[in-house]
Amino acid sequence: ATVPTNMPPRRVRLTDSVYGRTELKWRAVVERIEQLRTVGRPVLVGTRSVAASEELARHLEAAEVPFRLLNARQDRDEAEIVARAGEPGCVTVATNMAGRGTDIKLAPGIAELGGLHVIATELNDSARIDRQLFGRGGRQGDPGSCEAILAIEEDLVDTFLPLAAERLRHIDRLPLSIGKSVFAAAQWRAERAHSRARRDLLDLDDYLGDVLAFSGRGE
Repeated sequence: ATVPTNMPPRRVRLTDSVYGRTELKWRAVVERIEQLRTVGRPVLVGTRSVAASEELARHLEAAEVPFRLLNARQDRDEAEIVARAGEPGCVTVATNMAGRGTDIKLAPGIAELGGLHVIATELNDSARIDRQLFGRGGRQGDPGSCEAILAIEEDLVDTFLPLAAERLRHIDRLPLSIGKSVFAAAQWRAERAHSRARRDLLDLDDYLGDVLAFSGRGE
């Protein structure tokens, strides 16, 4: 069943960018952040891990771009940092798990500039988690936009499409069609692998329930 949103969504999905090396990806992310800050738009950048968020933080510090880092190590300040992520020119770097449950409210005048912009720097094994990240912008009918800036040198492609990763990581910037196909195939393989693992675990649980029960199947 499809459940409609409370307010009609106004979020705009921009064209993704796929680079061969991680270094080029971080450079592109920093450049994109600087472009958005010049017009006063707030930016939320999502990473998969604490290590990736801290690596991006080093690149932003080198470029002298002010930012707030939210990577699940600041439990006490998480809600406050997320709540202020909609202020003019604010840059928030966050892991996917950080700050959940707190809506990002847009400061006065931000909606007229286009709202919050969300950048995904890595895709997850499940596309559902990526959609959750993009959904942090454009909440409750607010305007917003999102995009993914990716690199072939990432765990998702390395793990599930190692041959493609080896052949494509030397290309500075991949054609969009090839880049999207690689990540779509890697996510498909990842989701299939996790589905098999869950099914095998359920089968094992059923088997142990039968073997260890003393009198028939347990309740």
